[in-house]
Amino acid sequence: MPENRTCNKLPSKFREAVCIDTNRVYDSCADKDCLADLRVYFGNGAQSVIDDAVSVRIRSAEVLNCVIDVEKTPFNRGCYTCDITFFFKVKLDAYTQGSQNPTTVCGFTTFSKKCVLYGSEGKVKVFSSEYTADANDEQLVSTNTNPRVKVQVAEPVALDARLCNVCDCCNTVGDLNFVLPRNIQRAFNDEFPEDLFRRHCERAVAVTLGIFSIVQIERDVQLLMPVYDFCMPSKECSCNTDDPCDAFRKICFPVDEFFPPNAQDIGDNDCGCCQN
Repeated sequence: MPENRTCNKLPSKFREAVCIDTNRVYDSCADKDCLADLRVYFGNGAQSVIDDAVSVRIRSAEVLNCVIDVEKTPFNRGCYTCDITFFFKVKLDAYTQGSQNPTTVCGFTTFSKKCVLYGSEGKVKVFSSEYTADANDEQLVSTNTNPRVKVQVAEPVALDARLCNVCDCCNTVGDLNFVLPRNIQRAFNDEFPEDLFRRHCERAVAVTLGIFSIVQIERDVQLLMPVYDFCMPSKECSCNTDDPCDAFRKICFPVDEFFPPNAQDIGDNDCGCCQN
């Protein structure tokens, strides 16, 4: 059996220092938001069910999209305002009078938040090429060094839902002429009218959601990193495909999928660079 290098321990000395091009996080923030009384908007079929409902119960909620807008702050050098708008798909059970079984309907709601993060400054243009076989290399469109914002959000916690009069539910969209993005419309089987935010409805639904999010602002930078050695795989490739059941029996039970590890357990599994 050939000898393979493993990634269990770091060597005592590094071989060289290399320059790598990567994304560096300049600033970040984490939030735990309780979003109370967000109005849910429905398509034509679902809205007719809500108009006849006497009560509702929230079943689940998921994040459909997150729209991010980054603008430089006028007076704080290196700081940027991040406007973030979340789109949520909400699934509800609507109970109508005289019916014991609920009707499941889906709608969407939105929530906007703003944060200011430090992203430093840079005013250069970046040009690069893309290799094309049997042709001239394609020149890619130039980019700049403006920072990028990345948002990580866990699936919402569905806390509460209630029926309310339209005049008592806040308009979470704000702009009545807002055009619903196509990718949001495609997430529903129902059709949304063009006057969705201006149409008259008998009843409305307000939901309360809980979300956990992390916002990061990052830039392309070049970093000098120590290199210890090339990282070679620690196991050989197996070409034995005779019996798939035998191969399946050798797979360990995925305990971490059912019982996520604690922070200290993750910290103990430190796999750095490789050695001989």
